Amino acid sequence: MELRRTPLYDRHVALGARMVPFGGWEMPVQYEGILAEHRAARAGAGAFDVCHMGELELRGPGALPFLQQALTNDFSSLAAGRCRYSLMCAPDGGILDDLVVYRTGEESWMVVVNAANTPADVAWLTGLPRDGCSLDDRSAATALIAVQGPGSPTLLRGLLRADHAARLAALRYYAFGTFELFGVPMLISRTGYTGDAGFELCFAREAAGPVWDQLLAAGAVPVGLGARDTLRLEAGFCLHGHDISPQRNPIEADLPRFVSLAKGDFVGREALARAAEAGPAEKLVGLEVVGRGVVREGYPILHGEARVGTVTSGSYGPSVDRFIAMGYVRADLAEVGTELAVEVRDKPVPCRVAARPFYRPG
Repeated sequence: MELRRTPLYDRHVALGARMVPFGGWEMPVQYEGILAEHRAARAGAGAFDVCHMGELELRGPGALPFLQQALTNDFSSLAAGRCRYSLMCAPDGGILDDLVVYRTGEESWMVVVNAANTPADVAWLTGLPRDGCSLDDRSAATALIAVQGPGSPTLLRGLLRADHAARLAALRYYAFGTFELFGVPMLISRTGYTGDAGFELCFAREAAGPVWDQLLAAGAVPVGLGARDTLRLEAGFCLHGHDISPQRNPIEADLPRFVSLAKGDFVGREALARAAEAGPAEKLVGLEVVGRGVVREGYPILHGEARVGTVTSGSYGPSVDRFIAMGYVRADLAEVGTELAVEVRDKPVPCRVAARPFYRPG
């Protein structure tokens, strides 16, 4: 299958990025290097091309009831100008995708979904009963750039006119507003995937190149997928297809807070209610490596000589200066501090269950 390219592809190549396949797209994995980019994002402001993500627009009086039926979280209390993380589950409770829902008006919404899942998500949502609600896939017309790191608020405020800079400064976490940056109208949300201060800029796709150029000229450092992964792992955020998947439910994935059983019926509710009542056989946990060894996805997790789980994500965490991981372990071994091991090249490497996030800013 031919890989798709974002509108910033040529700019990545010009910057010397190493391009790799990712979810059906050709994306930059690194520019200067993963470690340097990770540290730049933690110290200043990193710019991330996330134009491959999917943006779905819902409109009409039936939009809220549709979202309540299709997704696990409760959106009845969500005010315009706010957004909320949620999961989309199959009838058996398996996680089809994780996403962010923006309430853009009384009867208008935007749903940002994972790039690799966009076609399947659109097909799934289109197949659900939908009365009084239009569903429009706006992905091909939309650009999304993330600016993340402790320097991102100062950088963006310095580029906005005074009244817009003041409104940006007042944005709470998981809130958004409409702004004009470099003459481009855009939605800016205080959201991100790094666990640090940051924003995501959503605007018309044809403006992606000029906006990217001017962000870099203002001091933002381009960051590729490699550092994006180490940043999100330090923050303890799940990656769909790895830490969460259709083979795992939110109870196992330690995400029950994003499942509202009290709101009434929704796809997967019955299965999730049963899972919550029974308790999970396995649970997603953080792991802190205390021995010497590089822990990667798919490695067995051991308790004594018995295999009790599997690593789903693992890497060196530059900001915490140790190897960290996430994985599923037997629920009776999921308490923080439990001593375990990961099998690396046929040898057990000591680790322990650790609280997430591994990294906390400031």
